Amino acid sequence: MTQFSKTLIATAAFAVIATAAFSQAAWDFKPGMAYVYGGPGKMSAMAMAPAEKNHEAMMKHAKKVPDNTVFFMDNGTLYSASGRLDPTGNFYVN
Repeated sequence: MTQFSKTLIATAAFAVIATAAFSQAAWDFKPGMAYVYGGPGKMSAMAMAPAEKNHEAMMKHAKKVPDNTVFFMDNGTLYSASGRLDPTGNFYVN
């Protein structure tokens, strides 16, 4: 097996491991970005317009997400519930 083949295999394995780890990682929201749920399997992210007027318009309709809010999918619909998950994934109401 050539060095190139070994490198290619190692890179592919790393990509699979990194993808699996990323899917279990906490969300990484960044300032100036908007994250949109558009329905089952439709998430998008884009930079928000930096104008103060745009920020004011968004904040007028914004609601703060309470601490310990759990988001989950069921039959293709996104839901949220107040509570917490223990390390095994069991849900508990606060």
